[in-house]
Amino acid sequence: MGLMDDAKHNIEKAAGKAKEHIGDATDNENLQAEGKIDQVKADAKKVGDDVKDAFDK
Repeated sequence: MGLMDDAKHNIEKAAGKAKEHIGDATDNENLQAEGKIDQVKADAKKVGDDVKDAFDK
């Protein structure tokens, strides 16, 4: 995985965490759920890239 892809996934995960924390602070369950979903998506993309890189070697 490229360094830029790794950074992009980390930024997406951080944005999801921020969204979740804002949802916690404002008692907005939808925003909390969106934040958790964003984090899971970022993790899934990272795993996908890792698997792809393993086969490219």
